Amino acid sequence: MPVVLKHIDKIAREKNRDVIFINFNREVFPSYEYKEYKERNELLQWLNDNDISYKECGPIADECGWESYRGQLYIDLPIDEENEKYQLLCEYLDAPDGTFKIRGVESWIFPLKKALENKQHDEPGFWENWADNF
Repeated sequence: MPVVLKHIDKIAREKNRDVIFINFNREVFPSYEYKEYKERNELLQWLNDNDISYKECGPIADECGWESYRGQLYIDLPIDEENEKYQLLCEYLDAPDGTFKIRGVESWIFPLKKALENKQHDEPGFWENWADNF
């Protein structure tokens, strides 16, 4: 059954804040069989074990085209160095030097300022009109 996912920029606009976005690098995960990514499944289990909410989401919305879902996630935590769960997540995903700890699993902070560049996408009928003119 088809599912409509929100793009990460839409989520940032709805939350009115910077948000955490998990991407799976295409070079490491070249197929669209994201349910088979061992690293993604381990991350989902870890998130569940640590009571950290997440949602499947699309990448940044792009008016030049679209792509199939590749397993991306929105992590529902505020970006707050004092937040215990945020600290846990950073320890799990990021190496001390700031690089990604898990090969192919990329954790990004997606800024609200960047998300607002696509605010026209929220206008009623925007995507329907876009599809008509594609």
